[in-house]
Amino acid sequence: MATSVLKTSSLSARTKLLCQTGLSLYNTSHGFNEEEVKQKLAQFPGGSVDLQKNDNGIGFLTLNNPSKMNAFSGVMMLQLLEKVIELEQWTDGKGLIVHGANNTFSSGSDLNAVKALGTPEDGVALCMFMQNTLTRFMRLPLISVALVQGRAMGGGAEFTTACDFRLMTPESEIRFVHKEMGIIPSWGGTTRLVEIIGSRQALKVLTGALKLDPQKALNIGMVEEVLQSKDATQSLEEAQEWLQQFIKGPPEVIRTLKLSVSSVKELCLEEALEKERDLLETVWGGPANLAAIAKREKFNK
Repeated sequence: MATSVLKTSSLSARTKLLCQTGLSLYNTSHGFNEEEVKQKLAQFPGGSVDLQKNDNGIGFLTLNNPSKMNAFSGVMMLQLLEKVIELEQWTDGKGLIVHGANNTFSSGSDLNAVKALGTPEDGVALCMFMQNTLTRFMRLPLISVALVQGRAMGGGAEFTTACDFRLMTPESEIRFVHKEMGIIPSWGGTTRLVEIIGSRQALKVLTGALKLDPQKALNIGMVEEVLQSKDATQSLEEAQEWLQQFIKGPPEVIRTLKLSVSSVKELCLEEALEKERDLLETVWGGPANLAAIAKREKFNK
């Protein structure tokens, strides 16, 4: 009995820690000094990460560095974290579309920052910073869609895997070019890619540095759909229309569903069931639940 109680207590503690919005993977106990990394990244300006939150519950996150195909400068990496923190506080949000300015997604990291952060220690620190950021992004209680226009290369391809869904426009491409740079994906891309397309396909994509055009990406399950238009404005409208089908309903229900699904990704079966139980408590008997019951009773009379 004591063992069972201790196990349940341990599961509860771990469950509360995992899948918690705003919680980072790494801290000082892992040898990670976030402030030092931020100071280094701040030395590499250029571009911006812009966020627009609409009243319909859909946000737009724009990677904006068109002169470098929306490559992530150090400052953009810092801004991405800031925008993720802002989204964590957006209680009315239900969905998010991530895209790049000037009809292309992102070419990955700005080489100026990569060259300057040339030691293994720098590489690991940057890895931990971006894994922290994208894990917090992935845990957002928002249904997220990466709209791949033009190219999503390297770190840009990794970012798409942190989204719940991916859509591509005609003539766009996703490519993990890390092998050709003599490295491996370090923003969590390998882990998430295996989850999305399986280990065999992921191995082919990574070791072959394969160019995934829309049809190939669709065939291996990398993307949900190929949109009809390659025009920047029209494809954004298409993406928003596609997303709408999954965010109909009260924000608290959509957000709780996303959190419930996210927990399964990170927790073992027993922990995931416990998390599902805890999340259910936040919506059972709530306004949306009571309204739905009342509506159903009305139709059953």
